[in-house]
Amino acid sequence: MLRRPRRNRKSPVIRSLVEETQLSVQHLIFPVFIIDGDNQREEVASMPGIFRYSIDLLLEEIAACYNLGIRTFAPFPALTDDKKDPFAQEGHNPEGLFPTAIRRIKENFPDVCLMTDIAMDPYSSDGHDGLVRDGEILNDETLEILGKMALVQAEAGTDILGPSDMMDGRVGYLRNLLDEHGHQQVSIMSYTAKYASAFYGPFRDALDSAPKSGDKKTYQMNPANRQEALLEAELDYSEGADTLMVKPAMPYLDIIQSLKESFPVPIAAYQVSGEYAMIKAAAANGWLDGEKTMQESLMSIRRAGADIILTYFAKEYAQGLKS
Repeated sequence: MLRRPRRNRKSPVIRSLVEETQLSVQHLIFPVFIIDGDNQREEVASMPGIFRYSIDLLLEEIAACYNLGIRTFAPFPALTDDKKDPFAQEGHNPEGLFPTAIRRIKENFPDVCLMTDIAMDPYSSDGHDGLVRDGEILNDETLEILGKMALVQAEAGTDILGPSDMMDGRVGYLRNLLDEHGHQQVSIMSYTAKYASAFYGPFRDALDSAPKSGDKKTYQMNPANRQEALLEAELDYSEGADTLMVKPAMPYLDIIQSLKESFPVPIAAYQVSGEYAMIKAAAANGWLDGEKTMQESLMSIRRAGADIILTYFAKEYAQGLKS
């Protein structure tokens, strides 16, 4: 036999030498959850090892992650019902929990990168990403609310805005608004192909942000569709998105690959709460090796073409490298 592929696998050194895909902490973004109060730490029941933190304890968590080499974080606010209303007004309150947290993080860790979410659902009493009227999610009227959120977050010091709402035209609307107000350096990582997925359940538990009625299928994408992701990506790219994201990650590796091959900008993928919870649950039952499965899942996302991975495993992965 002229070709014996096993020759390139015969030792750890050779396997490392010919390794095609690399994964490091610098490729990861760690999502974290914020709650009001002081000295508050609550574990998310459906996401073992993931906690909601008050700002003071979140700063301690970021310090611990920073020492592990993690430099980019995606904070999400978990608000009580009394802070929510149909117009998501708390989402653009400059003195609200979220912009306050952004400012505190940047004051304490000026070289940390923050990617912050733009959508109505954490602040909406309806639990939808857009404005609801007579059961319909209004597109254009939502854009104005998202714009207010974006300006408050940009002024608080965020580095990257992540519009996750899936409203048509929002990337261009936000880019123009940011530029008009002097925030040309604030990036947009668009949730480009965000599917109406069953994998979001634990995240909605963490934020108590599930829709109060109906579902999100009129704005999030149909899991059956692939060409539609290319259309969404073309629109977001043409409207000025700096990075295109696919969410969830592992069930949509083909979409990650398609976007990577089609667009000359970084591609991100969000390994969502349900992906994390499945691995954790199987490991807890002894059905899988949790650490090896985590590593393999992250590598598969990188191999498909993701330059950036948002993952709840970021800290655990960094700890593994450290040890």
